[in-house]
Amino acid sequence: MKKINTLVLLTIIVISLYSENKDFYFSSDRTSISLAEGSEQTNLNGNAQINSEDTMINADSIELYGDDFRFAVCTGNVFVTDSQQGIRISTENLFYDRKKEIMTINGYAELIDQKNEIVVKGSYFRNLGKDNITIIQIGVRILKASDENSMTCRSEYAKYNRDDETLELSGMPVVFWKDDEYRATKITINLDTDEIILSGEVSGTIHSKEEEDAADKEKTVEENDEIVDDKANE
Repeated sequence: MKKINTLVLLTIIVISLYSENKDFYFSSDRTSISLAEGSEQTNLNGNAQINSEDTMINADSIELYGDDFRFAVCTGNVFVTDSQQGIRISTENLFYDRKKEIMTINGYAELIDQKNEIVVKGSYFRNLGKDNITIIQIGVRILKASDENSMTCRSEYAKYNRDDETLELSGMPVVFWKDDEYRATKITINLDTDEIILSGEVSGTIHSKEEEDAADKEKTVEENDEIVDDKANE
């Protein structure tokens, strides 16, 4: 009798999850289900996982609720993989609106964008999947790696537009690029061309090639002097 009831419950869940004609799967070590009208809820505990189209979320526990199990509250060792966008997110707590494709993170998180080769860290994330935009706030740190140089950014607010491949920084933004330093009220970066646009109150430190050559020459002279002194003392 218990097996029959379990089968009925799972059948009802599958029908609900497919009501929008979108593939949606879940799994976990332990699952508890409530189908009371108006308070439908599923709790996944232990190696919890949900898959919705191109997005996969793993966590210690996941709570699903709302119409067609639209909302997911993920807790503990949360890892998100978006195979279409080439994005990975790691954090401890995450709220996901499956219908609107919006992820909200209140707490420290790291985002890795493999396509644009950037790493983003912050303490608040809001990822708007349909618009391909991510808002990051509080202690924002961004690293863009390339074959030649690495770009490092700091700010209190950042807007990352993956369609335009742009970063908008504000809140005491600072950008370090090719040994140069840029500060402004607002900084916009084109990740494709590495163009940096400064707006508002602007300041910066630019290291010319002549200064670098002179520094290298001075360093070489000092090293040669040390060699000569060492030989003289032998």
